[in-house]
Amino acid sequence: MNRGGGMSFHCGMPRDDTLPKLAAGRFSPVHRIVEVRPLGNGHINDTYLVVRELEEEPCFVLQRINGRVFRDPASVVRNMRRVTDHGRSRLKELTAAAPGLRFELPRMLTAADGRDHWIDGGGGTWRAISFIENSRSFDAVQGTEHAREIGRALGLFHTAMSDLPADSLMDTLPGFHITPKVLCHYDGVLSKTSVPSLPEAAHCCRFLSRRREWAGVLEDARARGRLVPRTIHGDPKVSNVMIDESTWRAASLVDLDTVKPGLVHYDIGDCLRSTCNPLGGETREWEAVRFDPDLCRAALEGYFEWAGRFLTPDDIDHLYDAIRLIAFELGVRFLTDYLEGDVYFKVAYPGHNLARALVQFRLVESIELQEAVIRKIIGEVTSSGLARGRSWETPHVRC
Repeated sequence: MNRGGGMSFHCGMPRDDTLPKLAAGRFSPVHRIVEVRPLGNGHINDTYLVVRELEEEPCFVLQRINGRVFRDPASVVRNMRRVTDHGRSRLKELTAAAPGLRFELPRMLTAADGRDHWIDGGGGTWRAISFIENSRSFDAVQGTEHAREIGRALGLFHTAMSDLPADSLMDTLPGFHITPKVLCHYDGVLSKTSVPSLPEAAHCCRFLSRRREWAGVLEDARARGRLVPRTIHGDPKVSNVMIDESTWRAASLVDLDTVKPGLVHYDIGDCLRSTCNPLGGETREWEAVRFDPDLCRAALEGYFEWAGRFLTPDDIDHLYDAIRLIAFELGVRFLTDYLEGDVYFKVAYPGHNLARALVQFRLVESIELQEAVIRKIIGEVTSSGLARGRSWETPHVRC
């Protein structure tokens, strides 16, 4: 961890972890494994950095896919192969006109038996991907230029995927980001569980109840044909954007286990609810959480430098709804997991998911209070030249 709250990826002291080392060896059978250590702060999968005795590409990333969350891990791997192969080829075309621009997607590594994954003796599914060298991620946004790079990363990803048919991917998380279904799950859990007497839990339940009527806004638009499914990332939060340590520009968008068919609005809303909260999603100071409109403007400007090439007027009409809705949906998911006994998200302390829910609901409230400001920003950004797409030729300031 650095002082700014980010992760900088370099080699360190070895540590022993038998099963991850065994899995790492399946993806690097020739070169000696020096170290396998936990990497990042992901809520779902177990992720490791593997260091081996090799001059070129000495490191790679190893993941054990969470089988409780992803019921068909093999489909997760197939989706990632499809997206990374397509994306790496498409990004070469997109960035050819921007000399010096570095933006890449991770590359899938194959196991010794030629497959994209390895299954251990306990049934766990492991996969390996290339390591994005000389880069770092941050758990919370570091300022407006960082927000702009996060937006650019998502815009580049969406543009690269805009010609990959959504139906070429498996839906590895049925119901994921379908807010009415998320609410149905919450209702089912609540019917079997008594709400804890904590005032914070009661507050969250009341907050949810007052806002559930508009939860179908995006799915209703999809049903009417105004919004169409595309290939989406599924989890484009701040910590999944890698920043080049030399240029401080976006180098990659990682953690591709959630790629699937869906509305790009889910990604845009998720990106902005993460980027525009300066305190980050893990803060315990939930009452101080706010949605920062300056960060919103920067992220949308970065996004529309690329994504203006394929979005429709109907897509743009629903951007505010996406920003408000996805923060709400994530709050519902955290609250549901808290009530259910923390079965989905990893937690670090009792009540962790409740604290996360409070953060997201506070963010929703801040978004609602600034609706006019946010809509004005969306209108200004999308009506400018940025919405028609530009190259990465704007001056850059270090995060």
